[in-house]
Amino acid sequence: MGRYYKVLLVDDESDLLRLWKLRLESKDYQVAVAGSGEEALATFSAFKPDVVLTDLRMPGIDGLALFEAIRNLNKSVPVIIITAHGSIPEAVEATRQGVFSFLTKPIEGAALLEEVDKAIEMTGGGSSDAGQDREEWRQDIICQSAVMEELLSRAKLVAETDSTILIRGESGTGKELLAIALHKASNFRKGPFIPVNCTAIPETLLESELFGHVKGSFTGAVKSYAGLFQSAHNGTLFLDEIGDMPLHIQVKLLRVLQDRQIRPVGSSQSVTVNVRIISATHKNLEEAIRENSFREDLFYRLNVVSLELPPLHRRKEDIPLLAEHFVTILTEKKDGQGKRFTPEAMKVLVEAPWPGNIRQLYNVVENAVALTTSSLISEDLLYDAIKQHQKKILPLAEAKRQFEQQYLIQLLQTTQGNVSQAARLAERNRTDFYKLLNRHHIVPALYKD
Repeated sequence: MGRYYKVLLVDDESDLLRLWKLRLESKDYQVAVAGSGEEALATFSAFKPDVVLTDLRMPGIDGLALFEAIRNLNKSVPVIIITAHGSIPEAVEATRQGVFSFLTKPIEGAALLEEVDKAIEMTGGGSSDAGQDREEWRQDIICQSAVMEELLSRAKLVAETDSTILIRGESGTGKELLAIALHKASNFRKGPFIPVNCTAIPETLLESELFGHVKGSFTGAVKSYAGLFQSAHNGTLFLDEIGDMPLHIQVKLLRVLQDRQIRPVGSSQSVTVNVRIISATHKNLEEAIRENSFREDLFYRLNVVSLELPPLHRRKEDIPLLAEHFVTILTEKKDGQGKRFTPEAMKVLVEAPWPGNIRQLYNVVENAVALTTSSLISEDLLYDAIKQHQKKILPLAEAKRQFEQQYLIQLLQTTQGNVSQAARLAERNRTDFYKLLNRHHIVPALYKD
């Protein structure tokens, strides 16, 4: 029966894993093994098992915690729990919660095979085939958490419409990857996917980059340029960091969304474009509207459907999977020699706060892979890497705020609290300078002798 089905075995006793693996492979099952719950989570989405057998008592993520994580990811995969204590309350409670069954050590080979066969028969013959079809559009998004699965279910539904989509989320949460997945699942997938970072292009060039220009329309325009809207015709244009788009370009973008036409800089002729717009921001656009830095009418045009990517600390179940994925990529680049995390190291990763989200996790894993001299990545290496990268991930607004605050404090220390003198040094009038001090809750009197 096993020829077309996959089994994931999880136990911290390697001898038992080898024995069970041989038993199952003798009946043509495809078998993957994991020495811990953390390793099992990292393996689950890539291997797509039809059945999971896991020991109950393991350090770190135990059998019940693993079952919960798997159930959040895919309720159709049966989980069989193995225990040395057949009558313990946890195992009984587990079957009430949805665990398929539990086996008692030592397990006879016939009983093991019978239970796996039964699990596959009772769940309709496994889930691998169905899983392969649904993974194609989202294959670059590494996740198994319930919050991400729910988001991706919504994303798949809206991708198949022509609605304009706004992706929200903190820096480093993977907004561009989600935009690519939406494009792959959409009616525009045969066309190009063109990403534009609104902060990376100078304001003076952004209009020309987006809408194009005609030859001679400004100094340096030595030939005509079609622009990114025309390049994305019949495809998707991804406008990243839309909250930083200058107001005068917001007006032109609104016109494109209304009329489906663009007008290149210096041209009197409009060009029709068929483009799906997906935009993204880490900013609070409602606050930007109140501050008159973002147009309300444009916001409603862009925010037809809103998808919010959760920060990494809200999807901890994905951390082992992401970390293992990054190690695989990095070791393939480096020397092809596999490396893995100790259980203690994986615990450090799962419990870290990750203010820089997935981007920070990648940087930390890259640092640890580069520095480890063995096949194991230790917790000490990770502590150092996390500490080193913690200060590098500040968003621009926060870095600016911190710099401004320290600058004001330094001025007041230099002038011993003399506001007029500090304002002259900063080349600001006294009223504006007081506003800055109030914004940062700085009291000048504290710096007087």
